Amino acid sequence: YHYSYTLFFVILLQFHHVFSTNTLSSNETLTISSNKTLVSRGDVFELGFFKTTTKNSQDGTDRWYLGIWYKTTSERTYVWVANRDNPLHNSIGTLKISHNNLVLLNQFNTPVWSTNLTESVTSPVTAELLANGNFVLRDSKTKDLNRFMWQSFDFPVDTLLPEMKLSRNFKPGNDRILTSWKSPTDPSSGDFSFKLEPQNHGLHEFYLLKNEIEVYRTGPWNQNRFNGIPKIQNWSYIVNNFIDNNNEDVAYTFHVNNSNIHSRFRMSSTGYLQVITWTKTIPQRNMFWSFPEDACDLYQVCGSYAYCDINTTSNKCNCIKGFVPKNPEAWDLRDATGGCVRSSRLSCGEGDGFMRMSKMKLPETSEARVDKGIGLEECKERCVRDCDCTGFANMDILNGGSGCVMWIDELVDMRNYVA
Repeated sequence: YHYSYTLFFVILLQFHHVFSTNTLSSNETLTISSNKTLVSRGDVFELGFFKTTTKNSQDGTDRWYLGIWYKTTSERTYVWVANRDNPLHNSIGTLKISHNNLVLLNQFNTPVWSTNLTESVTSPVTAELLANGNFVLRDSKTKDLNRFMWQSFDFPVDTLLPEMKLSRNFKPGNDRILTSWKSPTDPSSGDFSFKLEPQNHGLHEFYLLKNEIEVYRTGPWNQNRFNGIPKIQNWSYIVNNFIDNNNEDVAYTFHVNNSNIHSRFRMSSTGYLQVITWTKTIPQRNMFWSFPEDACDLYQVCGSYAYCDINTTSNKCNCIKGFVPKNPEAWDLRDATGGCVRSSRLSCGEGDGFMRMSKMKLPETSEARVDKGIGLEECKERCVRDCDCTGFANMDILNGGSGCVMWIDELVDMRNYVA
């Protein structure tokens, strides 16, 4: 009896050892049949195979994917999928390192996904699932542990984790964007995407798109928050950051300053950008925030020279003071897409001026002019002298405000906020 108890204990130890590694060497494989996974240090993330069944598919068969998920959440939560658009169609699949690349093979030993690296190294390479959820491939002999040949963080799916980047390249390259799943049970590329659109003049903002059509805009980054997301200033544990790499690309990243909180951004299959959190003590996902929040968040819902006010009872769209509906009949039917026009002709420099509008989402900035070197007063003077100028604002709101943004075209996609 004592002998069998001891043997059982040894088997448990071996089981734990086999199934809890975080690395894959050049002579090892992961297969669906082995049920083996990689687990990051700290036991937060796990990498392995999973399957879904797409009911509306023609064959209704299972689809197998290589992915990463949170290990300890009460409900399986995927954060990255390697072969999202090229699934395995049965339970025969192998992940291995071949010719210095990670390769996923199907039942015929045909690659369905690969890291596609052309760089040659003489020493063996190793794959590792890092503690932050990044799956990396690197030279096993390198002394620089932050130098990777390839990393999953460069290829986001629908989820942005802390330390990941969303970026836009000014030169041809790989833009990092979020693309939704097709449905809650289908990881293939869906209809919605979330991408950074930095302007050449230095204003950076995100757009949420459906099939490349703008659905939502965050408003420009003002060094404190995205202008169109006032609630972001209440996210005390999320620290936002932009990285400008010498006009080659601009990247956004964030980190969490509370080690007990896990947080991620997710582009949902239903068209919402969600901020989801959970704590180490309560592994239940909690929807912290999502947008669009209301009808006023929809892109250009009120047309030009109009702003959206969700608290207006008769019509949420309102013309800016001095403007009237361009199509009064449609406006009365609550179709404000035609926007507004001036109620009287502008007399440039002859008594016309600018009206201050507070607690507003800044208009679309793609055609705006920016001068980082001047303040609001000089910005106003320039705008007054320019008959094409339709509005102005600070670029940076910190320390009393600095920089100048001037609009020279129609003002579109504005809304106000209660606070």
